[in-house]
Amino acid sequence: MGIRLDMVGIVTKDMKKALDFYRLLGLSIPEGSDDAMHVEAEGQDGIRLAFDKQEMIADIYGGWEEPAGHRIELAFLCENAAALDKLYSVIVENGFEGHREPWDAVWGQRYAIVRDPDGNLISLFA
Repeated sequence: MGIRLDMVGIVTKDMKKALDFYRLLGLSIPEGSDDAMHVEAEGQDGIRLAFDKQEMIADIYGGWEEPAGHRIELAFLCENAAALDKLYSVIVENGFEGHREPWDAVWGQRYAIVRDPDGNLISLFA
């Protein structure tokens, strides 16, 4: 029997804020789920992106310590450089934090970094 990545989970303090942010990134997230303890969005190739409130994770894990630092990267491929620039602007205009404004990276991609409501750095690239 093989093993495959099935789901990536994000622990969040504020489900509505988290879902609003990830909806801006184009994820199809069920409407009416802003107050749920666990929400899943279907990703590509069958990989799910899940959101769990801290309270639920504390119950499952037997406790919760607020993490510090950047441990994992989620990177979203944009259609082109103009689409990346527009998405970055939309995210910031909606009150979310830009971490690094769009730039032309030395490796040949247009790149930007935003911060989700829980402090995770999210890369945008084209």
